[in-house]
Amino acid sequence: MRLITETRLLLVALIATLALAARARTPPAASGYAPQHFDGDRLLALVETLSDDRLKGREAGTPGNAAARAVLVDEMLRIGLAPIGGTFEHPFTYGDMRGGGPDQTGINLVGAIEGTSDDTRTIVVSAHYDHLGVRNGAIYNGADDNASGVGAVLAIARFFLEVPPGNDVLIVLFDAEEKGLAGAAAFVADPPVPKTRIAFNLNLDMVSKSDRGELYAVGTYHRPILVPLVKEIAEQAPVKLLMGHDRPEDGDQDWTLLSDHGPFHRAGIPFLYLGVEDHPEYHQPTDDFDTIPVDFFLAATDTAVLIAKTIDERLDALFEEGLGADPAP
Repeated sequence: MRLITETRLLLVALIATLALAARARTPPAASGYAPQHFDGDRLLALVETLSDDRLKGREAGTPGNAAARAVLVDEMLRIGLAPIGGTFEHPFTYGDMRGGGPDQTGINLVGAIEGTSDDTRTIVVSAHYDHLGVRNGAIYNGADDNASGVGAVLAIARFFLEVPPGNDVLIVLFDAEEKGLAGAAAFVADPPVPKTRIAFNLNLDMVSKSDRGELYAVGTYHRPILVPLVKEIAEQAPVKLLMGHDRPEDGDQDWTLLSDHGPFHRAGIPFLYLGVEDHPEYHQPTDDFDTIPVDFFLAATDTAVLIAKTIDERLDALFEEGLGADPAP
């Protein structure tokens, strides 16, 4: 009992420290890029906090994961997202990936933004906040994977709270992605709004590191109707926005089912996934905040906001043109 009490006290202290740090931390300055749609300093401070050593890699079910969740709940509340059912936290259970172990508990975070139209669809904008934890004594901080996606999703949320969307938007931060997309699978199986209303998933996972300045919009192979939209955005995006990594012939580089958009795709819900290609820090203990190329990350986040804004504006037209039809296999 004493050990449990000490652990809880330590967790409370860690949550308090990191919540204050998220507000007070002075992030490194960008070398030149000025964000167009969000506060860059606020984004960087949050990502730095989420990838702090004290969170021990945010592995699902650990005190570090709980501390990260507390920081994110505080941020969701402060920016003005609306909880669903009186809470941002939505628990779920999932099986042990290794088999034979007891069911585990994860907690997704969900905040809502009401659309301005009378007859609206729901867009889910998502990222996972868990990572790999500690392995062989090394902390896997997951700055790119996926503190970066979480920060960018909350930048999209702040944009939509300032410039209200036409459609309803759910901001969803998934837990246990690294445990087999467990949080996304649980959400799609039992969403907090009727599944028939969920029209689109924009998922972000690893959006901060690319030596070539490339960000991929994945999913157009399955929904070719999205190709003109992505091409149009690519012409004005501050990063090199590419399509690909979504065809069966891509083999292990087919990302269709490799992140939290996968369960949405299996359920027939259209998606776009934004991410970078693998880099030397991918799933390594070197995936730290100070390895993020700040200008690219800020520009990639601006691109993500632009994509979210355009999807919202064009969603009705896209469905009229056939977005809801069965996807390519």
